[in-house]
Amino acid sequence: MTAILLLHGVVAAVVLAVGGRRARRSFLVAAVAPAVTVAWAATQWAAATRGTVVRQSLAWVPGLDLNLDLRLDGFAFVMVLLVSVVGTLVFTYSGWYLDDRDGLGRFAATLVLFAGAMQGLVLADDLLTLYVFWELTSVTSYLLIGFEDEKATARGAALQAILVTGAGGLVMLGGFVLLGQQAGTTSLSALLADPPSGTATTVALALVLVGAITKSAQVPFHFWLPAAMAAPTPVSAYLHSATMVKAGVYLIARLAPAFAVAAVWRPAVVVLGLTTMLVGGYRALRQHDLKLLLAYGTVSQLGLLVVLFGIGTEATTKAAMVLLLAHAVFKAALFLVVGIIDHHEHTRDLRRLDGLGRRMPALFAIAALAAASMAGLPPFLGFVAKEAVYESLLHVGAAWGPAVIAGVVAGSALTVAYSARFLWGAFATRPLRPVAGAVAPHPAPVAAALTGPPAALAAAGLVLGAAVGLLDPLVSAAVGALVSEPVTVSLTLWHGINTALGLSVLTVTIGLGLFLGRATVEGAQARLTGWPDAAAAYRATISGLNRTADRVTGTLQNGSLPFYLGAILLTLVLGPGIALALAWSPPVDLVLADSPLQFLAGAAIVISAVATALARRRLVAVLLLGSVGYGVAVLFLAQGAPDLALTQLLVETLAMVIFLLVLRHLPDRFESSGSSWGRGVRLAIASGVGVFVTCASLLMTSARVADPVSLEQLDRALPEAGGRNVVNVILVDFRGWDTFGEITVIVVAALGIWTLVRPSSGSRRSP
Repeated sequence: MTAILLLHGVVAAVVLAVGGRRARRSFLVAAVAPAVTVAWAATQWAAATRGTVVRQSLAWVPGLDLNLDLRLDGFAFVMVLLVSVVGTLVFTYSGWYLDDRDGLGRFAATLVLFAGAMQGLVLADDLLTLYVFWELTSVTSYLLIGFEDEKATARGAALQAILVTGAGGLVMLGGFVLLGQQAGTTSLSALLADPPSGTATTVALALVLVGAITKSAQVPFHFWLPAAMAAPTPVSAYLHSATMVKAGVYLIARLAPAFAVAAVWRPAVVVLGLTTMLVGGYRALRQHDLKLLLAYGTVSQLGLLVVLFGIGTEATTKAAMVLLLAHAVFKAALFLVVGIIDHHEHTRDLRRLDGLGRRMPALFAIAALAAASMAGLPPFLGFVAKEAVYESLLHVGAAWGPAVIAGVVAGSALTVAYSARFLWGAFATRPLRPVAGAVAPHPAPVAAALTGPPAALAAAGLVLGAAVGLLDPLVSAAVGALVSEPVTVSLTLWHGINTALGLSVLTVTIGLGLFLGRATVEGAQARLTGWPDAAAAYRATISGLNRTADRVTGTLQNGSLPFYLGAILLTLVLGPGIALALAWSPPVDLVLADSPLQFLAGAAIVISAVATALARRRLVAVLLLGSVGYGVAVLFLAQGAPDLALTQLLVETLAMVIFLLVLRHLPDRFESSGSSWGRGVRLAIASGVGVFVTCASLLMTSARVADPVSLEQLDRALPEAGGRNVVNVILVDFRGWDTFGEITVIVVAALGIWTLVRPSSGSRRSP
């Protein structure tokens, strides 16, 4: 497994190195990574379908006990197979679809890295490892969505995607940390085997769900996915139908069997999933861009997957697994079909397309097969999935079961309607609406290399639907891995005349009715205004944050050094200072001074410091400040440290000399300190800092529970360093490299100053 992840990195590096010479063909090199993964998965088929779990662990950060833990079970195997098979087809398609341009090799390399990150995500058996790969998919998808960075729409869509999914990922990380603390482990398999409970766990699950629903584009975060259609079509086919958006669904599927009974879980996933399914289907019926129509359809289907996996029963998990496979197959095929239409007709607007079915019959057949599976018509895999969905929901047994069934039927009817709208809009012969900007179609025929990948996917939907029993071992292993017990699944195309079939007939009837009455539906949608707009809310939020940031920056970053210092010191007082006040307990053995000399020196330091603050002339302030340093030197001397006292005297004298040199260029007196209110604020902050530092020093010096390190240095100074002066031994031996570094800094600074102040040869006048 680690070799597969490493392979993606190596292939990405190779593609990046050679992509500049044959940019389009670099995608064929990039296809090696997912193709090899398919071959490797084939060798794991027998073990995965038997329920065998393969584990690997690689030390990552041993000091923090972090490992790269990977685990291949039945569900991970399905996801690996899905990502690699669809990836191979998309990479092959991209080599013929995309035109040569600058940066195409980098684009191919990024797509390979994304595929590797997605493989790592589904194989991860550690919450922190999963999070790392989760964020890698977000970063690489940001680069892929914004590939055409000369377009403002692409840049905005990429930023929107990473802000939404990145923010959700950070919230999810908090949930992972809480779950790990409650369970005592970050191992995903151990966590699911013995799930924790309690209020903290409920909060953690809510945080994790935020990350999952942002990644899977659930309401109210669904708006980023349609906007991401600014990416090239292969990206849409791969990331936004078959892989990345399934990451959130994958996480929900992993956690649901163990945590579905938690108070927050099922209400959240059912309400959000059903709302997303209905909103996505409704919005799909309004789109004129074929790519946006499919994007909103993806949002709708993701909502249904969240409902099914989130409920977490064996039956709904089985239905969700079949739907997961069916959706990846038909939606990737349809996105690739839209790419071909756009490539040859130079438009995706269904108002500009006419007679494409007559001119491209093979492409129409491919689209019809995939759309029929999306609509859930027999004998396609989509029909098997829809029947399984209805059958599983009929046996939920909860009070909210009928409401869920009604919502799913309504959402599925919308799916039938927008599936018909897609075929009609893309391929029908009909009078066109007058739309400006029509472009002449591409005269060349569609290349077989372009139609091959979507044809293979569409045919898979038909073959796997008619012979759905072929999927029994795969689905059984995946469901068994999720519910943690052996499961035997028997999928069939025909179950006889039953309630589920009746619901399917009702769904198709309502959906076709919506399509046939599309003029009435479009008119009603046009009149329905004032609905909450998530994209508008996002834009308002970002705009508000920018305005707030401008105001805060203008207020706080005003160029005033006293203001900056005051803000820093006030933060110190209000942060650690309050915590110190709440935990304060005065030392019982407090001694103000060991000798009269210390007391006198301390009093002189206090008097000099206060006098410095009150001084009006700069020279007086410098002299008084120097006397503070000299008083500290007296304290060192009183404590029996003459070398430290000498160092302090030298440093203080040098500082005073430098100050006096600088004072030659400054006014003699300080400027007015402003209003009395400002002086009062500064006095309060200064007093608070003084009290805080004094109390913190007393508390820290009296809170020692272990022997100080200085005792160890005293014991080792003579026998190990051969010196009786411990300070010198520390500087020369114990901290020799630090001292050497400090000397180096001083030498470099001296050389720089000398270079600036020495007379240059060019400045000398000729005699």
